[in-house]
Amino acid sequence: MTALVLASLAGLGCTLLVTAPPPNGRARPAGSPPPSLNDRAAVRLRQAGLDEVSPLQFISATLIAAVIAGALAATVFGPTPVALAIAALAGTAPAAHWRRRRATNLTDAQEHWPRLLEEVRVQVGPMGRAIPQALLDVGHRAPPTLRPAFAAAQREWNLRTDFERMLSTLKEHLDDASVDATCETLLIVHDVGGDVDSRLAALAEDRRQDLRDRRESDARQSGARFARWFVVAVPVGMAVAGANVGDGIASYRTATAQVVVLGAITLVAACWWWAGSIMRLPDEQRVFTS
Repeated sequence: MTALVLASLAGLGCTLLVTAPPPNGRARPAGSPPPSLNDRAAVRLRQAGLDEVSPLQFISATLIAAVIAGALAATVFGPTPVALAIAALAGTAPAAHWRRRRATNLTDAQEHWPRLLEEVRVQVGPMGRAIPQALLDVGHRAPPTLRPAFAAAQREWNLRTDFERMLSTLKEHLDDASVDATCETLLIVHDVGGDVDSRLAALAEDRRQDLRDRRESDARQSGARFARWFVVAVPVGMAVAGANVGDGIASYRTATAQVVVLGAITLVAACWWWAGSIMRLPDEQRVFTS
């Protein structure tokens, strides 16, 4: 019964995932073939910050996590709504992991931008190279998370030799507000000219200052992050301990216990979400996107 309910929920989620309207409200051009279900699902995943995950990976990981957690919960609570709630919460774990990994990769990539900009400044100033060539050259020595974007920008430059189009390609692949500001500043420096060295130095210093501010905020939140996990670990530990004492498992399967456990799960999930929302650092708004 539990497996049937989980499969139904997974099917509903997949339906909502692939039947959403097109991104940004853009209509499909007349005469063009309709997008496949896989393409529409991939668009929804990109909008959710899961651009490195295929629809098949997302569905498979979500189902596996939900079924395993639901089966383990059913051994304690039986095939009840509590097991279903635990399975539903566990199903969100893969998506949360992927989003966290993407955020970590973006943060690591941002830490390299001051060094890349300093290399661009050295090549443009003392070495006398043009900004596009200098940027592409340092991109070859960028960290692995940035190299695919620079490779796409290199292809665009080789085809059109248009610096603005090249930077647009770079922004599209990196999809980050700090990269938008960096690329727009480089474009202005390239088009306007003037004291290029001081402008690039100021841009690198601005990126360094932004990184210092965010690192300081992360360090101050370390205690709050530990407390957030502690709030989850304590109820789970108490539930496991209670199940191993006397007739603990049988008592969890009573109607009253089911209501109490469901209420506790709801409160813990709400507190987890609320703590995460107030701890989240503000994201820079992307104001240079087309």
